Amino acid sequence: MAMDVVDYEIKGAEMQFVEVELDPGEAAIGEAGSMMFMDAGIGMDTVFGDGSKNQGGFFGKLLGAGKRLVTGESLFTTIYTNESSVKRRIAFASPYPGKIMAMDLSRLGGTLICQKDAFLCAARGVSLGIALQQKLSVGFFGGEGFIMQKLDGDGMAFVHAGGTVVKRELQHGETLLVDTGCVVAYTPNVSFEIQYVGKIKTALFGGEGLFFAKLTGPGTVWMQSLPLSRLASRIFAAAPQRGGSREEGSILGGVAAGGLLGGILGGGDDD
Repeated sequence: MAMDVVDYEIKGAEMQFVEVELDPGEAAIGEAGSMMFMDAGIGMDTVFGDGSKNQGGFFGKLLGAGKRLVTGESLFTTIYTNESSVKRRIAFASPYPGKIMAMDLSRLGGTLICQKDAFLCAARGVSLGIALQQKLSVGFFGGEGFIMQKLDGDGMAFVHAGGTVVKRELQHGETLLVDTGCVVAYTPNVSFEIQYVGKIKTALFGGEGLFFAKLTGPGTVWMQSLPLSRLASRIFAAAPQRGGSREEGSILGGVAAGGLLGGILGGGDDD
């Protein structure tokens, strides 16, 4: 099926968004909650799955929605269609600090495998599926890299990564060891395996986990410096442990605590 060909512009630095220009009749699909703004004249339609036309009938749509549910995404996808007679623009924002990568699937062999929370938006016609790793070791120990999204088609897809993005071209037989959460995407001819770190002491105290993702070429690999799981763990570790009642670094908080402590210690003076 022919894909919609869209023009786009990625704006911003740390918190980026992609602005897509739609010709009359063209459409884009977006992840739930990713839309930032849109011009008047663009219609919204929430559908099961990814909204691709090859999901014929109710069971086809249900299967597409089920694939998205397995990857941890919403059952529904929103399609934004330019219903006017002139060009209109719509923007999709990244969910946390990082970079938005424009992936031309026609130049990547028609398929891209990416982390389950990496997809942001795409031109209408791009199919969203799941890529289950075939090897049992990946299934048992792969963590974030076990169930990934598969983008099929020949149009533009936009993928979000945390922090800084690094792109590596792997030659035939060339191997790269990566933290499983730092793998953003790779072309399907790249071999994905899980490798043990090697030493018990390193596994227990090294802070990098028990296993690495072993990526072997040929193919292209995209990596991120700040996985969402790592960002979330740091935020949780720095959060107050009593439901936000702790006022770190606050003069008023210190004065209030001092006054309360003084009242308790001096409570016998009124007797």
